[in-house]
Amino acid sequence: MSDYKEWNQTKDRLVDAVKALGFRAELGELVAKNLGSPKAMERMIAYLSYVKPNKEELIVDEMLAICSDINAWKDKKASEEANAAYNDILNKGL
Repeated sequence: MSDYKEWNQTKDRLVDAVKALGFRAELGELVAKNLGSPKAMERMIAYLSYVKPNKEELIVDEMLAICSDINAWKDKKASEEANAAYNDILNKGL
C-alpha cells in the first residue's frame, strides 16, 4: 500500500471516529494534519475508542500529548546517533 493511500485511509478512520463522538469532521481533519503519520493517528483512534472524550479540549490535549511523545522520541534518537558518532571518534580517532 502506498504511503499516501495509507495516510488517507487512516485519516478517514480518524475523522469517522471524531464524528461518531458527535464532533465536527473539521476537528478530525485538523487533528490528522497535526499528527501527521498513520501510526500517530492510529494512537489517537485508540484513545477516542477507549476514552470516548466528551469535550473537544480533551481531544486536542491528547493530540498535543501524542505530538510531544513523537518529538521526544525523535530527540532521543538524534541524541543516540550523535552519541554513537562521538564514541566512534573517541574509539577510532579522527
